[in-house]
Amino acid sequence: MANIKSAEKRVRIAAKQTLRNKSYKSAMKTAIKNFQESLAEKDNETIQVNYKKAIKCIDKVSSKGIIHPNARDRKKSQLTKMLNRDEAV
Repeated sequence: MANIKSAEKRVRIAAKQTLRNKSYKSAMKTAIKNFQESLAEKDNETIQVNYKKAIKCIDKVSSKGIIHPNARDRKKSQLTKMLNRDEAV
């Protein structure tokens, strides 16, 4: 355990931030999974809706500094490839 007052505060803050970040990351992963499930169902309307939600969620998480900008770009690129691959079939 930290002995210095500022170090104790940093421990408290880190715990709060970890909890908050975990919920945002979980929401992002859920949005991505929903998009992938809609791809499997092959319903174009839900695919587009879930794609937009997933991209929005990824951007929101990145803007809060929870994921690195390169990770954001990689995830968005992967989703776009999935979408384009599905449209080609």
